[in-house]
Amino acid sequence: MPVKKKETDGLVISIPVINEQHITVRIIGETPLVVHNWSQKAKQEMLDKMMQKAKNKKHDIRNPVEDFIESLYWLEGKPAEYTEEAYAAALQKGARFGFPATAFKAAAVSAGYRAGLTKDKVSTNGSFHINRDFVEIYGTPVMREDMVRVSNGAPDIRYRGMFPEWEAEIELSYNANVISAEQLVNLINYGGYACGIGEWRPEKGGDWGRYHVMTE
Repeated sequence: MPVKKKETDGLVISIPVINEQHITVRIIGETPLVVHNWSQKAKQEMLDKMMQKAKNKKHDIRNPVEDFIESLYWLEGKPAEYTEEAYAAALQKGARFGFPATAFKAAAVSAGYRAGLTKDKVSTNGSFHINRDFVEIYGTPVMREDMVRVSNGAPDIRYRGMFPEWEAEIELSYNANVISAEQLVNLINYGGYACGIGEWRPEKGGDWGRYHVMTE
């Protein structure tokens, strides 16, 4: 039933009640998920550049394990040391990893619009929410090495975390007056097929980070 609000000028305005519902969707990764979180060092370098601070011409000695550890989104158990032994110990102690929730929503919204399932992205964005900053990723990340080219065209080596096999559960709230549970699940599924998440995903011309909704 709508909630009615009486204004001082005698008008009565009917405000439809938002029919908020909740659903949890389990997704299964189809291709490896490669992550690249911004490290504190990289953030500081960008800040120094923006503030035009003098740059030390001497390059720091690169530690691939540090790059790998810093590329992950740690929910719990991040090691204090950048060593293979410290990382292995963190896994044994039950370290947990995540990925930004906004990526899953963006994939669903973008894929749905491109496939003609929704009329516009703005309306779809307002029809559902993921009620947390990070979605937990279930899987064991390993380090991968890739040759890349940076903005100036120079070659570089990147060490990033990769989940060869992974799963996740996405907790969603949605306005059932605007979108149904079935439509929402289909959008999540389309997002995993057409857009994906992480590095070199389909939306960026690659094939990593694809997933599908688990159905019973």
